[in-house]
Amino acid sequence: MLIRRASDVRSSEITDKKRYLNRRAFLQTAVGLAATSLVGAEALVQGATPARHGRKLENIGRSALSTNEKPTNWENVTTYNNFYEFGTSYDSASTYARSLKPEPWTIAVDGECARPGTMNLEDVLKGKTLEERIYRHRCVERWSMVIPWVGFPLSDFIKQCEPTSKAKYVEFATLYDPKRMPGQGSSVLRWPYLEGLRMDEAMHPLTIFAVGLYGEVLPNQNGAPLRLAVPWKYGFKHIKSIVRVRFTERQPLNAWQGYAANEYGFYANVNPTVDHPRWSQAHERRIGEFLMRKTLMFNGYGDQVASLYTGMDLRRYY
Repeated sequence: MLIRRASDVRSSEITDKKRYLNRRAFLQTAVGLAATSLVGAEALVQGATPARHGRKLENIGRSALSTNEKPTNWENVTTYNNFYEFGTSYDSASTYARSLKPEPWTIAVDGECARPGTMNLEDVLKGKTLEERIYRHRCVERWSMVIPWVGFPLSDFIKQCEPTSKAKYVEFATLYDPKRMPGQGSSVLRWPYLEGLRMDEAMHPLTIFAVGLYGEVLPNQNGAPLRLAVPWKYGFKHIKSIVRVRFTERQPLNAWQGYAANEYGFYANVNPTVDHPRWSQAHERRIGEFLMRKTLMFNGYGDQVASLYTGMDLRRYY
């Protein structure tokens, strides 16, 4: 490195003091923002309480539909959640969901089907073969995880209900219990939380009812005891703590679509080319990683599900 005497440096080569200080402030800000992007989510995770490990589920088979990516660890999966029934912060569910009572649990079935009624979850699970499905999970807020769900195909449940030819959609409802779910005391959404799928989406082999996580019963903060997992759609479609399934001829109005239809559509397919009105969806940050990664069309499940939307304008039907 060439070292020059101060007397040899021309005044025109000396950086203006104000410009130097501004540059220094800019670098400090940039470092701060980078640190925030790295630890912002992790700080929430570290400040929250991971779920206690629960009862082990038996006779679980590994699904061929699983991704080979490394699953996100238990601590992050059980502390960084969107579950507005317990509050709007990512750590609210890990703090307040312990009040949820997932046993006993019943599911009401009604609408366009031959076998309406109320089922005990135990009876629903009787005779079912559970599978571990390691799925990518992409949230509309641009973060993602890889989660080892344990569940069974939703199509198995639907066949039990014997939907009629009029059933074009399936609507799901979350438990409404403001005493145990303090977030339902707010007006942020219309309660109970509702979601829906088109019938062919619901019958797709990738769509499951999840009852477990990491080989154990589903923790309260992750939607115990029964939730939906549809890996090619944004996380808000994955309705939790389901108590009702309704078969309908008309498209249901899901909770977030009812709240802001210009921001949240019915289909909610992961699509990097359709931005949220307030941010880009082109990149995502995997929880536990520093660098952003490109968002994959259909969350990387395009080979399996793209045919469901042949001829549809996916920018209009977002």
